[in-house]
Amino acid sequence: MNEIIDFLKDLQANNNREWFMANKARYVAAANRFNAIVDELIQEIARYDSTVTGLTAKDCTYRIYRDVRFSADKSPYKTHMGAFICRGGKKSGYSGYYFHIGTGGEGYPYAHMLAAGDYCFDPKVLQVLREDIVGGGGDFDAIVKEAQPTFDLDREGALKRNPKGFEQETLYTDYLRLKAFCLIHTPSNDFVCADGLPQRAAILFQSAQPFLNYVNRAIEYVKSEM
Repeated sequence: MNEIIDFLKDLQANNNREWFMANKARYVAAANRFNAIVDELIQEIARYDSTVTGLTAKDCTYRIYRDVRFSADKSPYKTHMGAFICRGGKKSGYSGYYFHIGTGGEGYPYAHMLAAGDYCFDPKVLQVLREDIVGGGGDFDAIVKEAQPTFDLDREGALKRNPKGFEQETLYTDYLRLKAFCLIHTPSNDFVCADGLPQRAAILFQSAQPFLNYVNRAIEYVKSEM
């Protein structure tokens, strides 16, 4: 894992095509190592979540090249490596398990990350999720609390008031205002560099599986209505 982090740190300090091409062999070695870890992580997750059975790193990983067309930051390369492990692969529209190795700094995209869920939802999915939360009698709250305490809800961009059509004062106001339904954990360098990372990450992800199933149930319902 150190070879991946060291490469990403050097790329962050030299984010230009000339340096990248001169160090292409290092990139290939780091990417191959990351993909091998992702393949192993998929196999570990598939032990308890059969929806990811048969996926490979190719179905889940992202290119290192940034899309700079609409960004003020014209740096050509990402300084992290990520994989979104979900039913049908990363383009399926389902929520999943996100595994991300950064430079070991603070905040996205520098921090390492384990996440379950997603941050961008169709408004129809958000509506179903919110209706399920209100009508569920606390089941969503219980599911959130089932996850390992190292996971936190992503509250970025949360609404200031409850969405239209929902009472402004309810037991589940904090959940109704969410725009991202995602549990996030930012592990330390020691965690990601120790032996057995795929197995240890899979154990943490397993605690978030009920949360993921809850979110995907809403996505599946909306897909069935299309």
